Amino acid sequence: MFRIFIAVFFATGVLQASPVARSLVRIEATSQEPDYKAPWNPGEVSGGVGAGFIISGNRIMTNAHVVSNARFLTVSKEGDPKPRPARVLFIAHDCDLALLTVDDPAFFKETAALDLGGIPAIESVVSVYGYPIGGNRLSVTQGIVSRIDFQTYSHSGMDSHLTIQIDAAINHGNSGGPVMQGGKVVGVAFQGYSGDVAQNVGYMIPTPVIRRFLKDVEDGHYDRYVDLALSYQTLFNPAARKALGLQDDDLGVLVGSVYGGGSSDGIVKAGDVLTAIDGHPISSDATIPMDDDSVPLAEVVERKFKGEVVTLDVVRDGKPGKLKIPLSDPWPFNLHSNVYDEDPRFVVFGGLIFQPADQNFMTAHQPDDLRLRYMFDFFIEDKIYKDRPEIVVLSGILADPVNVYANDFRYAVVDEINGTKIKRLADVAAEFAKPADYYVIKMAGAGRPIVLERKAVEEARKRILSRYAVTREQNP
Repeated sequence: MFRIFIAVFFATGVLQASPVARSLVRIEATSQEPDYKAPWNPGEVSGGVGAGFIISGNRIMTNAHVVSNARFLTVSKEGDPKPRPARVLFIAHDCDLALLTVDDPAFFKETAALDLGGIPAIESVVSVYGYPIGGNRLSVTQGIVSRIDFQTYSHSGMDSHLTIQIDAAINHGNSGGPVMQGGKVVGVAFQGYSGDVAQNVGYMIPTPVIRRFLKDVEDGHYDRYVDLALSYQTLFNPAARKALGLQDDDLGVLVGSVYGGGSSDGIVKAGDVLTAIDGHPISSDATIPMDDDSVPLAEVVERKFKGEVVTLDVVRDGKPGKLKIPLSDPWPFNLHSNVYDEDPRFVVFGGLIFQPADQNFMTAHQPDDLRLRYMFDFFIEDKIYKDRPEIVVLSGILADPVNVYANDFRYAVVDEINGTKIKRLADVAAEFAKPADYYVIKMAGAGRPIVLERKAVEEARKRILSRYAVTREQNP
């Protein structure tokens, strides 16, 4: 027996008159993807289609990935195909949400702002609205809520938040569209599996994440999510519980690692047992009771903002206590997140290209240098960020007689220039700006340096820029 999802396409009639139809918009984005191999290039231009819906204040809610790297945006209403220029008000890449607006107030006439609802129950039915596969007319599919859990949001590739799984496929063009139940928005469609991985499996961003985003931007700025920045393990083993001085009450989780640069650094210790968070008892499976449900303990922190405090009940060395954690964004983790809406940073000098190694860089270059891979992979765990807030790499060589002997150093990590430790890309630009007869560039782990003669670099400069069509020499 097959379940059939019916896509409904109406230009007139009941659906067209419904509040959802009067709220839904089709978004067309012209985007430009950065070129991390030739970072001075503007990048390839591409187009895409997504969905959005109108909320209070003449704002349009959609996914961040629908409008990321966009150079030009237009939106059109259902039943009014005329595209209108739009602009981004706020964008949150860590939770894949964005707010747009149209400066022409006439666009919002005869539209209906949708209200947010709650979290739908397991096995309840929801409706997904959008423009799948880039269609021009409204499509509606229905699905059943099958799971409520924390999942990694693929847009950033690093951040995990509350996610709701439904048994309806989410295709290109559905992204950013509202998921409805009882006349209210219960989620934003945002990602799914390809057909060769799973059939009819899609995910939506639930309203607690949406409400937090809207609350965060009330002050005119988005401050990102905060995090405890620690790992913990379940505590079911009776022997382990006894050794830690715990009662046999199925409460508490064991702290495994406390990540440097995060909120808990210097306050929580590995080996601490967390028994409650903001008064919510923590079960041994790392869940807490909240909103008449059992949710991951991280949900308490998920609903807080930068500068707020979370209170942890802990057992340390067999003794109970309380810890207060001021919450902040754990910046070292940003190294492993996908970056959008930013131009690649680089410095070109003597035909040598220097760049900071971040997730975008590693994805584009796929470097095989083992030292670089280690520094990138263990940037947090081994506290590499303390000495190197950025991992600066010799990413490429624009071949010329001035640098022909530097080929062996591609993807090597820059350690020093003229005796100055290189901690950030800005340090590279600063050292090359200083007058010197020679520039001695030492690479981490290398036995010999790269040496550039300033006079030779100056003579080669125009030749290199012209030969390789380099339009600018740095963006540090």
